[in-house]
Amino acid sequence: MRAYELMIIIDRDTDESGIAAVLNLIDANVKAGGGEVKKVDHWGRRPFAYEINHKSEGYYVVLEIVTEATSLEDLERQLRIADDVVRHKLIRLPDKEAQRRGLLEPAAS
Repeated sequence: MRAYELMIIIDRDTDESGIAAVLNLIDANVKAGGGEVKKVDHWGRRPFAYEINHKSEGYYVVLEIVTEATSLEDLERQLRIADDVVRHKLIRLPDKEAQRRGLLEPAAS
């Protein structure tokens, strides 16, 4: 298992049920791949550094995920085509950082 951090920016015009639907899509996809969403951090509405699709702000959410790498290809594809998702960025956390955050167990010596 590996730890990942996923940041998504949801369209500012999306209501609470739409945001919940995007988060449920992510959770279901991760669980289908045998993983788990460990933490969801809602940053709320924030301004963009530059306009994206003629909009100047969006709703930011950061998720910490533990799963196998092969299960994330479909998730990224779904996020690319989702109408409510403006941008997303998925990064693999280094093992030491994942252990520091409590996402992975310390390696046995």
